[in-house]
Amino acid sequence: MNGFDDRFLTRNGLVAQRLAALLLLHEPGVRLPRVRDFAVTLGVGNGTAQAALRLLEETGAIGTTARGHLGTFLIRSDRAALWRLSGLGTLLAAMPLPYSRRYEGLATGLRAAFDRAGTPFAITFMRGATARVRALLDGKADLVVLSRLAADRYLAEHPVELVADLGPGTYVGAHGVLVRQGADLGAPGLRVAVDRTSEDQCLLAERAFAGRTDIEWVEGSYMQLGGLFAQKRADATVWNLDEPKGWLGAAVDVHPFGDAITQELAAHNSSAAVIGRRDCPHALAAVRAALDLRTVTALQDEVVRGERIPSY
Repeated sequence: MNGFDDRFLTRNGLVAQRLAALLLLHEPGVRLPRVRDFAVTLGVGNGTAQAALRLLEETGAIGTTARGHLGTFLIRSDRAALWRLSGLGTLLAAMPLPYSRRYEGLATGLRAAFDRAGTPFAITFMRGATARVRALLDGKADLVVLSRLAADRYLAEHPVELVADLGPGTYVGAHGVLVRQGADLGAPGLRVAVDRTSEDQCLLAERAFAGRTDIEWVEGSYMQLGGLFAQKRADATVWNLDEPKGWLGAAVDVHPFGDAITQELAAHNSSAAVIGRRDCPHALAAVRAALDLRTVTALQDEVVRGERIPSY
């Protein structure tokens, strides 16, 4: 399996590559679809499908056994080999900048889960869900990590599909209003910093300050928030409360959300979601089969608790 096999340049070999992607969806011990079912899915004849299956066995990517009327069972599967033969390549996931332990833990968990599944995986860090989704739609990324709150909006508006929802507390711990010490949250003309590249922050900020017509919105990335506070150019912001005092580098007072609707939005925002392009069904199906969410969340928790050094 280390060298290139010329047989995969033949018609049967090209079909075997597509079959390899389908077999990534099956775990050892399960009964495989019939050859004629594979043939229909692949749009080829039964003989071609049978030859493709035999080629994958000969290369060592899979092992099968026939059990009479019970059918053919997959008894062994080399996922790394199947992924390589399928031609799906290295998955590139676009994630938020790893400024908190929670994000570092999420990157660590995703890296480990894909490594254990034998799936080539790489991470690129990009600020703002809007930029990450644009990279996905432009074909510059294969997967995007963002909040479930933001994911739902993009799912409704773009040809993207939900791959995984990792559950509450996997994206951020909680959100609240951060107020620069010395500033009055109720004062007229309150200057509220927002990062327009963050769908989540804009939505939560609009909700948190709903009904106030005296707000002055100050635009800036979350990496600039510390400077805006230190220079007294902003009085407040809405952001997640993971280590806020550490990364802001400024003295702040924390005001947890009190409004029931805002609390519900923030809770939905706390879940990490993974999305991919809808035009890559085989790749997305293979990712779902490969991604062990329990591994991701378990390793993330260890990083958050300081029991594991981030590695991604």
